[in-house]
Order: sequence, then C-alpha cells, then structure tokens
Amino acid sequence: MKTYTTTGSPIGELTLVADDRALCAVYMAEHKRRPGNSAFGTALAGGFAAAIEQLNEYFAGQRTEFELTTAAAGNTFQHRVWQQLMLIPYGETRSYGDLAASLGDRSLAQAVGAANGRNPLSIIVPCHRVLGATGSLVGYAGGLERKEYLLQLENPARVSTGLLF
Repeated sequence: MKTYTTTGSPIGELTLVADDRALCAVYMAEHKRRPGNSAFGTALAGGFAAAIEQLNEYFAGQRTEFELTTAAAGNTFQHRVWQQLMLIPYGETRSYGDLAASLGDRSLAQAVGAANGRNPLSIIVPCHRVLGATGSLVGYAGGLERKEYLLQLENPARVSTGLLF
C-alpha cells in the first residue's frame, strides 16, 4: 500500500511517498514529471519520521549522506545511473558525460540526462550534483533555482550563477 505525506523545506514543500517497505519518491511542488496526488496512495500524518528528520538535518548542514531504505521505480538503465549519482560525494559535481563514462560509454550522456531527470528520489539520490559539460546548471526537475540552492548548501564556496531561490 502506498502512502504519502508533505513536509516543508527551504526549497518549498516536499511530498514523500512510500510503499510498505521503503521510501519511493521525494517530489518538489513544481517537480517536472510529478504524478498527481492520486498516484501517491493514502495521505498520512506520520510514518515518515526518519526521512523528514534526515532531510531536516541535510538542510541544516548536519547530514551529507542519507541512511534510508529506498525503492525507486525505474528500469535497469535508470537504476544504474541512479547508483552512479549516489557515488558523487557531497559538495562535488560531475557532468552527464562523466556519468556516462563511468557506465562505460561516454556517448550515453543524453541517456544519462534522461535517466537523471526521471529520478523520483530528489535530494536523497543527488541528481542536483550533475552539471552540463561546461559546468553550467542545466536540467533539474525541481527547477534551476532549487538546483543552485542545493549546490550552494553543499558547497558554499561554489561560484554563484546569480540565481536566487
């Protein structure tokens, strides 16, 4: 059975979705490809304490890795890409080409970008740490302002692009 709840954050309201065994999704309010609430199951006020606590710690600068059981829906290639995202250290970034190369074929950069854009576990699986080939902010399902905010949170010394959330 799927359940969901919402929680506030510095980047706006987050919707957390779980099934009987694990956290399945973290969506932002204006998230591209966000399903309608009817796909999330039953609304619950509780049951997400660990995820909310860890997200709050992350936003407070006290957590650099998440320790949650997750079960994102996706195909084999998407899961391979999402596993590579988990290897990008807090405060660092990689390009889509870098991720494609780590999968064995640099020509897969666009496919990596598509898989990255379908990551249902925003923040938890750090797709915000992926930049364009020139280091530019491109493609983030939650919007580039949120991406910039998360990158600045993780690495305050990062040169700002002038975007403000």
